[in-house]
Amino acid sequence: MSTQKTVNQEFGTVEESEALRIDAEKAEQIIDALNADLADAYVLYHQLKKHHWNVEGAEFRDLHLFLGEAAGNVEEAADELAERAQALGGTPVSSMGNLQEHATIEAEDEDVYDIRTSLANDMELYGDVIESLRDHVELAENLGDHATAQILRDILVETEDDAHHIEHYLESDTLVSESTMH
Repeated sequence: MSTQKTVNQEFGTVEESEALRIDAEKAEQIIDALNADLADAYVLYHQLKKHHWNVEGAEFRDLHLFLGEAAGNVEEAADELAERAQALGGTPVSSMGNLQEHATIEAEDEDVYDIRTSLANDMELYGDVIESLRDHVELAENLGDHATAQILRDILVETEDDAHHIEHYLESDTLVSESTMH
């Protein structure tokens, strides 16, 4: 717990941004959306890292590297989301309790599953995150915040690309023969 006596800004409040000139009510709606995306990013990040740590099998190396890279992409996106929320005059969600409260997705449990099940669970989260990002691009556009819409579009492109890679990993075609899989 912080020993600081004064709070610079309470979580959930929005300070007017003179530089960005976005109405505080509009900024608040966008910040709420960004904080939901930020919380979702951390849920996805931790699930990807879990799978990165636990992947086994013939395709271990490729999947281990991909999952680490995908988690890194999500972490970079989270940083962009938090910085934009702050630039709009808000406070980015950061505590574990608030992250859980603001997340719209739920990670799989603590058990370790086969990689095909793990990747299918990742695809489920990616799909939900992609739908949310699309909704929030539209929200930002409708509220006249074209910069946030562009940031979200860029994150969406990267997110869709990683989801597409997972889709390829889940295809039934493999170079691993049945005899070596047992």
